[in-house]
Amino acid sequence: MRYGHTVATSEQTTLFSCAEQPAKPKRSIPIYRVTLVREGKLPFYEQRIRSSAIASTILHNYLDGVDREHFVILLLDQKNQVIGIHTVSIGSLTASIVHPRECFKPAILCNAASIICGHNHPSGDCQPSREHRALTQRLVEAVKLLGISVLDHVIIGDGTSAYFSFADEGLLGAHPVVL
Repeated sequence: MRYGHTVATSEQTTLFSCAEQPAKPKRSIPIYRVTLVREGKLPFYEQRIRSSAIASTILHNYLDGVDREHFVILLLDQKNQVIGIHTVSIGSLTASIVHPRECFKPAILCNAASIICGHNHPSGDCQPSREHRALTQRLVEAVKLLGISVLDHVIIGDGTSAYFSFADEGLLGAHPVVL
């Protein structure tokens, strides 16, 4: 029977009295709902992030006392106001595994216009390694399609106020971003 055609009543009875059961599905498709959960608050006294020094202060406050490497992102709105902080990865004493997809998922969920990446070095040495440089460049390239900017990658030392800023050193690519 095709849609849009009328059939006689006896024909309908024959068509619908068929004893065949519909086939059972071979698998089911999960249905997801993605949510963003606020886990707490961190005091912040600036209206906007205008420099790497302000970003460094936030990271020092957030990562104070951690004993392993943490990779975090500061989520910013269009006016560079912090709308959230997300811990992407907690690693070992000397390393933390980071994938771009894990960095940008919370940025998309909270409608961030830009992000600042940050992580700590429990050793106190703020200098970036080759791996840090490669990761930062990978993040800058990956996020271009999403319309989200990577404004900086700040590395802080443990127990000191020292920090290293990729933006200050001109290491974010061909187009330096002014905070």
